[in-house]
Amino acid sequence: MIALITGGARSGKSRFAERYAAALGASGLYLATSEVFDAEMRKRVDRHRERRENSGFAWETVEEPFDLSGVLAAAGHPVILVDCLTLWLSNWLLRYENEEDPETLIWSRIEELTATLCGHAGTVLLVSNEVGDGVVPETKLGRQYRDLSGWMNQRVAEVSDQVFRVTAGIPVELKSLAFRLPEREV
Repeated sequence: MIALITGGARSGKSRFAERYAAALGASGLYLATSEVFDAEMRKRVDRHRERRENSGFAWETVEEPFDLSGVLAAAGHPVILVDCLTLWLSNWLLRYENEEDPETLIWSRIEELTATLCGHAGTVLLVSNEVGDGVVPETKLGRQYRDLSGWMNQRVAEVSDQVFRVTAGIPVELKSLAFRLPEREV
């Protein structure tokens, strides 16, 4: 099963994903994508780590900012939580920002990830941010990030069995509620 968990900043996405993982299995792999470059980010990572350690759920944590597909393909855990896709995307965007066509390079990474997800036998929960709900970013890099994250979320949602939107700590499963256009006869 693949589940995408999305929402705004500080909406409760990670907390819900951790609780959902604990409800689905006895142990899990926490695949962290953030890179720590400053003290503020270190505090965020430490808070997440402390919450997992105090949860009573048996987590193994792997920190991997780039090779999600490789870790997912090699992992033998019944439940895997990826936190978070938008940090993973920003890692790739910053790596590729001076390339001639960063969007195409990143899109190939997104397609590689979705192919890996489709072939995965276990449960994968993926946390991602909705960054397109705010103002249009001032810089080209900011607009690229907003656009790519929206397209990435759409693509991952397409291959997901469940898609949750978390707002104010309340998860709502969207895929089962989605409107479906009637099939057209050809």
